[in-house]
Amino acid sequence: MIVGVGIDVAEIDRFGAALDRTPELARRLFLPAELTLPSGERRGTASLAARFAAKEAVAKALGAPGGLRWTDVEVCVEDSGQPRLRVCGTVESRAAELGVRSWHVSLSHDAGVASAVVVAEA
Repeated sequence: MIVGVGIDVAEIDRFGAALDRTPELARRLFLPAELTLPSGERRGTASLAARFAAKEAVAKALGAPGGLRWTDVEVCVEDSGQPRLRVCGTVESRAAELGVRSWHVSLSHDAGVASAVVVAEA
């Protein structure tokens, strides 16, 4: 049973400008593993914007309650390239209240926009 669906978009250039303007923003939004590629290089702005959109979409799928922490959602990638969500803390607690047992996430970026769709399933 679907508990919630969330979708969000982020303008890539605008998101990049926010990161440039406020360097500590990246540390408030992302876990260290989300900021770098497996090679150790910093992840590109489009990829980070898609991950930010996924975090927003998670909040929407959970009913957009206050008090969720950005870093309580991690967007990771399987060896196959499929994105996955890991939740803990405030997000895990809210998901448990709603009976969420699994997550589905899709990320995309094209034409200057990053997007994400999240489905929370019981």
